[in-house]
Order: sequence, then structure tokens, then C-alpha cells
Amino acid sequence: MNKLEELVAALKKKEDEKQKNTVLWVLAVIGAVAAVAGIAFAVYRFFTPDYLEDFEEDFDDDFDDYFEDEEE
Repeated sequence: MNKLEELVAALKKKEDEKQKNTVLWVLAVIGAVAAVAGIAFAVYRFFTPDYLEDFEEDFDDDFDDYFEDEEE
């Protein structure tokens, strides 16, 4: 009976290790995908021109001209 219990315990231990290994692989894949997405987003933000910077400068110039005309 003792041998049978040892065999069952060994099979259960092997199953637990297999399950842990599967969870580890799933987490590794999710981490890799998140890392690639983060790098892609950083590269996108770095190479995308800032259109609002030019717009804000033009808006300030037009706004100043409006008040200068009003004071005259």
C-alpha cells in the first residue's frame, strides 16, 4: 500500500509542476507582449511630430495682434 501512495504522490507532484510551468509560460508571454507594446508606443511617441506646439504659438501671435489693434 505504501508503494501505491508514493506513486500517487509522485504523479500529483508532477501534475503540480506541470501546472506551475504552464502558468509561468502564460505570464512570460503576457510580459513579452506588454514589453513589445511599450517599446512600440515609446517609438511612436518619439517619432510623431508635435502639431499642437505650432498651433499654440500661432494662436498666441494672433491673440496678441487682436489686443494691439484694439488699443490703437
